[in-house]
Formats: sequence, C-alpha cells, structure tokens
Amino acid sequence: MCIKGKIYGLAKVIGIERLSLGVNSQIDDFCFINVGRRCEIGRNVHISSFTSIIGGGECFIDDFAGLSAGCRIITGSDDFMGPYLTNPTVPDDFKNVKLGTVVIRKHVVIGTNCVVFPGVEVGEGATVAAGAIIRKNLAPWTVYAIVKGKLSAIKKRDSKLILEKERLYVNN
Repeated sequence: MCIKGKIYGLAKVIGIERLSLGVNSQIDDFCFINVGRRCEIGRNVHISSFTSIIGGGECFIDDFAGLSAGCRIITGSDDFMGPYLTNPTVPDDFKNVKLGTVVIRKHVVIGTNCVVFPGVEVGEGATVAAGAIIRKNLAPWTVYAIVKGKLSAIKKRDSKLILEKERLYVNN
C-alpha cells in the first residue's frame, strides 16, 4: 500500500493494501473500490463520487486522469452464459470468473455514468462523453461520444497544448 493522495472518509476501499494512490490524487466520498489483484492510481487523478472500481482484476489509472460521477470500472465478471453459478457468495469451485485489466492513460477524462469493461485501454488524452459503454480500446487524444446509439470518435484533442500545461505545472 502506498497512499499519498486523499481518500475521503465516506469512500469504501476493500483491499487497500493492494492500492497505490499518487500525490495530489483524491477519491471522493461515496466511491466504492474493491481493489482486486491490484489498483495503481497516479498523481493528480480525481475519482468522483458514486464511482466504483470492481471485479477482482487489475486497474491502472495514469497521471492527470479523471473519472466523473457514477463511472463503473469493471475488471472482472462472472461467466453467466456458461454452466456456472454466479456471485461472490458462491465458492470459486462452482463459478467461472473472467478477470481482466483496465488501463486508463494520462489526461483521460471519462464522463458521468460511463462503464469501462475488462480488457480495455483508454489511450492517453482520450475523453468520453457521459453515458458511454466502453468495450474496446480507445485511441489517444480523441473525443468520443454516443452518436446514433454507438460510441464514436467525434474530434481530436490538442495534445501539444495539454502536455505543455502539464510541463508548466510540474515544473512550477
């Protein structure tokens, strides 16, 4: 465990010994994090209220990223299509849990009530509008939104200006 940021008192973290939280990062009240195998959160990361990180796998969130209110980061799931029992009350011998890794790169913003599924990498600087279901990797420095019911790239972000602001902030 390496906690350098702030976890507010009404946030719930299970497995805190496997959590790393960087300098100037914060986990707001009413978040739920079940760390699973490992969760590494960089510096200057904000995890807004009512967000959860669950599933039992791994989650990596890089510097200057943000999860807006109500996001769900899923790092594993029961196999509910096969001949297995499901849910955490059932012993492992009777279920089939698929664990994965979620990677959220630097300067990513995930909008309110988005869901990120296991095995997804959100590229550096990508942003995702509210309510998106993220099942596939997202390209760096791209803005995504739901268009006609589908997650679509709608424009590019200016990486040079953002990275220059980061440089100025870090060297301040």
